[in-house]
Amino acid sequence: MEATTSRDAVTAQAALERLVRGIEAEGLGALGAHVLIGEDEAAHRWAPDVRIDVESVAKGVAVLAAGIAHDEGVFDIDAAVARYLPDLATGDGVAEVTIRHLLTMTSGIDLPWTPTLFEDWPDLAREFLSRPSRGRVTQYANASTYTAMRALAAVVGDVSDWLAPRLFAPLGIDDVGWERCPNGWIKAAGGLHLRTEELARIGRLIRDRGVWRGRRIISTRWIDAMHADWIATGGSPGYEHYALSGWAGPGTAWRLHGAYGQLLVFAGDAVVTITADDHPGGLRMAELAVQSVSA
Repeated sequence: MEATTSRDAVTAQAALERLVRGIEAEGLGALGAHVLIGEDEAAHRWAPDVRIDVESVAKGVAVLAAGIAHDEGVFDIDAAVARYLPDLATGDGVAEVTIRHLLTMTSGIDLPWTPTLFEDWPDLAREFLSRPSRGRVTQYANASTYTAMRALAAVVGDVSDWLAPRLFAPLGIDDVGWERCPNGWIKAAGGLHLRTEELARIGRLIRDRGVWRGRRIISTRWIDAMHADWIATGGSPGYEHYALSGWAGPGTAWRLHGAYGQLLVFAGDAVVTITADDHPGGLRMAELAVQSVSA
């Protein structure tokens, strides 16, 4: 079925079929796709429906955790990270780094990702905070989100367990697996395992600005901050502007984007969720997602 020429008349099924055709025509390695437009939903699979690591989309879930804790009055996103981790020595300029700086990747602390990141350092947060900050410049680092969640853990205990009744259970997501560092803390910036449709539920919550089927889960301001006050990163096309876990684009859309093509793409009242195993094809799949829901 072809999408009609009116944006308002595009159904989820029509958008999905357009997306599937585009992905298959270009040989992209998608595993599953879900389209939500208004209350209309459609899904397609290329592989068995099992939970996979949603990679850096987990950074958005970490933001949700921090926002919920802030709403409850137990955590201050604009407080210095050193307030919550006073036993960890800080490098030059790091005393001024806040939780928000960590979550927007503007800590200015340089600790590049490696496949053995968590094995390289006995305590990754300690190593991260001990390095100097270059000020409010973009420095994308998984260690940044990890350290923010270590700070949250200092007040709520195990973040995954604390978040379960506040976020996952209301969305009907049970027994969530979140990979852990050698010291037992969640890896935070990745390692969160979800099915495509489970990830789509998080997408619906974000699209509906923190409300899940009539129940307020998180304040609107944290959802809005995911795609507002864009920070220029100096990155390559498609990765030029970042906010509180969200990337700008394609076009007027925005997205949560994980390695190997894990995507939540937000375009008006539409959310396209893709899980994949195609690192170089991720941005192209995001472009096809936007095209699929557009007239």
